[in-house]
Amino acid sequence: MFSKACEYGIRASIYIGQQSADAGRRVGLRDIAAEIDSPEAFTAKVLQLLVRAQLITSVKGPTGGFALTAEQLRTVTLKQIVVAIDGPDMLQGCALGLRQCSAKQPCPMHYQFLPIRDQLNELLRTHTIGELASKVHDGLGFLKQFS
Repeated sequence: MFSKACEYGIRASIYIGQQSADAGRRVGLRDIAAEIDSPEAFTAKVLQLLVRAQLITSVKGPTGGFALTAEQLRTVTLKQIVVAIDGPDMLQGCALGLRQCSAKQPCPMHYQFLPIRDQLNELLRTHTIGELASKVHDGLGFLKQFS
């Protein structure tokens, strides 16, 4: 459903949030990429988008890295991350990707997809990175698959 970049962005934000909340520390790119099982260069590009959108913070230098402030942990939602990476159309568009899909000219899935899209929007709008980071911390969720 989400682009690979968006999936990595969500997972990276949750990991950074967990580290910021647990230890109050900044996390380096290499650690983030390893923890979310993502290529380093790709992760760097995704994180740049999130920094530009002011959804995560970045500090350069030997003691630098990525972090979320206490306010960001409380307020940054999944929807903000999705919009920053995939754009707003992903959460408003047609299930089949048609540009002119509407109630006047519905695609074959229009009326079945509408409530699902609305539920997804609500889920993304109401869940913060801090909440999800807390679930990972408590062992109620994971960011990496175990074999």
